[in-house]
Amino acid sequence: MRKQRIGRVISDRMQKTIVVVEERLLMHPRYRKYVRRRTTYYVHDEREQARVGDIVRIEETRPLSRLKRWRLVGIVRRSEG
Repeated sequence: MRKQRIGRVISDRMQKTIVVVEERLLMHPRYRKYVRRRTTYYVHDEREQARVGDIVRIEETRPLSRLKRWRLVGIVRRSEG
C-alpha cells in the first residue's frame, strides 16, 4: 500500500507539476493547545487537470525529479471560480 494524502492545490504554474499543501491539527504535548501544521508536496500532474484551490488526492511514487515524489490520483472537489 502506498501512502495517500488529501490536500489543497496552491500552485499550478509549472508544467505537469502542482504544489499541494496538507494541513493538519496536532495537540501540543505540554500546553494541550491545537497547533496547525502544514506540509508541502510537489506532485506530478500528467494531464494538467488540477487548478489552484482544488482539493486533490495524491499518492506516493518513485522519485520523478529532484523534488517530485508524489503523483495525482484524482480531484476530490473543484474550487469555486
